[in-house]
Amino acid sequence: MRPLFALVLAFLSHSAVRAADEVQVGDRVGKLKFTDIRSLPRTTDDFGAKKTFVFVFTNTSCPVSQRYLPTLNSLEKEYRDKGVQFVAVNAAEEDTLIEMATQSVKYDTEFPFVKDFDGSVARALGAKRTPEVVVLDADKMIRYRGRIDDQYLLRGQREKPTTNELKDAIDAILAGKKVATAETEVSGCPITFPKATKAKEVNFAEHVAPILKKHCWECHRAGGSAPFALTTYTQASGRAAAIAEVIKDQRMPPWFATHDYGPFVNRRGLSDEERTTVTDWARTDAASGDLTKAPPMPIAVKEKWLIEKPDLVLESSAFELPAKGDIPYKYAILLHNFTEDTWVSGVQITSDNPQVLHHANLAFGSIANGFKEENFITGYVPGGEVVNLERGVAFRIPKGSFLALQIHFVSTGKEEKCKLSVGLRYPRDAVQQQLRNIQLTNSKFAITPGAPAHKVTSSRVLDTDVIGVGLFSHMHLRGKDMTFTAHLPDGKRDTLLVIANYNFAWQVPYRWEPGQKTLPKGTRLECVARYDNSAFNPYNPNPLATVRNGPQTHNEMMFGFFFYTNANEKLNLRIDPKTGTEAKAEKR
Repeated sequence: MRPLFALVLAFLSHSAVRAADEVQVGDRVGKLKFTDIRSLPRTTDDFGAKKTFVFVFTNTSCPVSQRYLPTLNSLEKEYRDKGVQFVAVNAAEEDTLIEMATQSVKYDTEFPFVKDFDGSVARALGAKRTPEVVVLDADKMIRYRGRIDDQYLLRGQREKPTTNELKDAIDAILAGKKVATAETEVSGCPITFPKATKAKEVNFAEHVAPILKKHCWECHRAGGSAPFALTTYTQASGRAAAIAEVIKDQRMPPWFATHDYGPFVNRRGLSDEERTTVTDWARTDAASGDLTKAPPMPIAVKEKWLIEKPDLVLESSAFELPAKGDIPYKYAILLHNFTEDTWVSGVQITSDNPQVLHHANLAFGSIANGFKEENFITGYVPGGEVVNLERGVAFRIPKGSFLALQIHFVSTGKEEKCKLSVGLRYPRDAVQQQLRNIQLTNSKFAITPGAPAHKVTSSRVLDTDVIGVGLFSHMHLRGKDMTFTAHLPDGKRDTLLVIANYNFAWQVPYRWEPGQKTLPKGTRLECVARYDNSAFNPYNPNPLATVRNGPQTHNEMMFGFFFYTNANEKLNLRIDPKTGTEAKAEKR
């Protein structure tokens, strides 16, 4: 007689195999749950009524999956207006959301990419390999499962496919006919499903607090820009489940650019090991450990100025805000006339009521030309940075200018008031280089209704050798991704930045190490922005609208900022620290 343990093990193994194979063509599936590139939980209901759903399972490393993306692009465009919804499902545990979103940008795909973190979508559809496709009809019945066609294999490929199973299946479903070949084998890479692992014994003091200190306390501390602090055990343990969720889904810490390019000195992001440590802590009762071993708490932010004491502070009037509803952009002209060119090395925007301030952009204007976005100086956004330029570099506010704020407020459920302040700090050292920026912008666009990835481009050619300082992106609610590329005079391409999952709520800057990014004269800077005007975009005000350039969030904008200094510039300007203007030479 076999030992009881062996019998149980055999039974469990048999059950696991049967469970993996029990999903059959002809079965009707329930609501599928996944995570989109914006880190939001979504379901198949978010696509609305469709005649056909095509789920293709993919990852960022399987060569067969990558070879088929152009084919899928063509098929999706062919069938989009016929009621067919394509969805790429990333089934690789090791792929991050940013890596998944970057693949969509790299291959210029327009249909949604979603993340199957727990493998539930693959299991529900019976998928076992990438790039396996599963096709559902309008009633969510599985009508086809298998390969796309017979062109690409793990080893080798045909010049052209001789069979087109996916296309044939879609045509049959749309025609109300039976799919002739309902299931085929897939040549691709096996899907490795997440394994249940035993949680490590970790505690707050020795393991979690150091991670929070490194990645979270910058904002989540007393007086910080986040709505709550995470510096004590009580604060963190009370939110352990929420912390684990946003870390697992990679919503926090906020960073929206692929790590393949840069590198950027202000990069945020947890390692896999750090992410596992925090999630293990949350699912093992969030132990405190010996709190005497925890890192010391950060000093509470009491001084609002992070640029040292400003030399000039300009304030807006107080805005009275309604309790509910969307609030149109507000504008504030700051009452100070710059009668001479004025140089600043530090700039900061603050608010006396941060919870109502979504973001604010600061620019200079003039009576003749008014406020223009292209005169952008800096902005305020939760998690953003103040301007603290390195020694010898300063920004010039032109003679005859005034400063103005473009402000986006949000309602909180009760009437509010808010006043903004702008602090300027003048250089203490001689100014050798002027901080400049190029706006890669395009206002002549019309985003078509329902377009999932409408492309808008802009480019400029450098007229001098430059040292790159950083990059910044600005779009509105339909912004999906933005890519910056330098086309060098020798024909080489240098991808500067890929913001793969743009987030309107977190418009962060991307800064290079000072002096490390140089580009020669004649380089063509190109910016490509894509906009999601589809119903699947959860932030889309109206997917039926044709969207054009405009200042309100229901309009769109396309601005890619390239901040730089001229590499060969030596201004040697002495600045009066009291006025920010060039110091007059003393008479002898």
